[in-house]
Amino acid sequence: MDTRTMAIQAKKASILMQGVSTESKNSALKKIADALLARKEEILEANRQDMERSTAENLAAPLLKRLKFDEQKLNGVVEGIHSLIGLEDPVGKTLLARELDDGLRLYRVSCPIGVIGIIFESRPDALVQISTLCLKSGNAVLLKGGREASLTNRILTQVISEASLEAGMPENWINLLESRDEVNEMLALDEYVDLIIPRGSNEFVRYIMDHSRIPVLGHADGICHVYIDKDADVSRAVDIVVDSKTQYVAVCNALETLLVHKDAAEKVLPALKEALETKSVEIRGCERTRGIISCKEATEEDWKTEYLDYVLSIRIVDSLDEAIEHINTYGSGHTDAIVSQSQESINRFLEYVDSGNVFANCSTRFSDGFRYGFGAEVGISTNKIHARGPVGLDGLVTYKYKVIGDGHLVADYASGKRRFTHRDL
Repeated sequence: MDTRTMAIQAKKASILMQGVSTESKNSALKKIADALLARKEEILEANRQDMERSTAENLAAPLLKRLKFDEQKLNGVVEGIHSLIGLEDPVGKTLLARELDDGLRLYRVSCPIGVIGIIFESRPDALVQISTLCLKSGNAVLLKGGREASLTNRILTQVISEASLEAGMPENWINLLESRDEVNEMLALDEYVDLIIPRGSNEFVRYIMDHSRIPVLGHADGICHVYIDKDADVSRAVDIVVDSKTQYVAVCNALETLLVHKDAAEKVLPALKEALETKSVEIRGCERTRGIISCKEATEEDWKTEYLDYVLSIRIVDSLDEAIEHINTYGSGHTDAIVSQSQESINRFLEYVDSGNVFANCSTRFSDGFRYGFGAEVGISTNKIHARGPVGLDGLVTYKYKVIGDGHLVADYASGKRRFTHRDL
């Protein structure tokens, strides 16, 4: 099936999806979860083949780690689906109710966006999370994963599609694109596709924006920071930094640059270096950092780099405001955290750091739709309009206005015969 035909059919499916009941959507999600477990061996075998081929093709280690879809990850996505079932349906919620006049009422009601095109990296678990979020929010979806995960993505899409059809979902609500040419074709289909969500580098997101009239919800680099304040508890600071950096390095919410107040540096850096060395993390430090601990030299480029690897750049700053300025200059608006015992410092950091996720005294790795209780996420948006931060169900709906009258005519109001009451219900 060519991309245009796929988009046309997805558009038809999206109209039908708007009227699917919460019970039907939850039933479909349950069937999908059961089918994923029932066909576990097929899925894991497809992933083994993808891993073998990608290893032979010398795929970078961080991408190989993302590509791996083992039993633990399968169980994780199934847990996410069950969590999604328990969440409130975001569709059909009355957001505003107003009497315009006697017998004339206005309602603002949430509704699905329509057809969403999502281009994501090599993680097959992202395909399950994205598609099930789209199902629960009543959207049709065009999915394009990385070439390295082609076999895994294919079997996952087949399992999800077949299980959802058995539950009564419209045909063609989920569709898989498999080539770059199909992506470029999709970008031209603004007549049928309502939103593009690209997950990748800044350059990749910029390319999508430059080559499509379709609105783009950009998920760009994850250049995340932790700032250790002058009064921070050393043990707590070390634990938070190690978790932020090493709990899973190949993800967008992993720590990339550490900022340390000059008054804390002598206490924190030696303990931090010891802890990071046990995790095989390469440290790149500014001149003042290298005056306290032995490490490689950090360059201007390091402050702009998302490593997705066991590498951490460190800079010593003179003040909280200098840390905030550094983050707002070099960060990607993703996730940034402060470690401090000062409520004043915490409040200032949370107020002035211009990112979608700002934390105090916890790991940057909490920046995640599942951990936020969203069920999962289609990505973490660094945009400021429509949706920001982890994009879960609420980020996948828009709204429409419904006006219900009883023979009302604008002419009566223009002539002064009738007057609006504009009373909130």
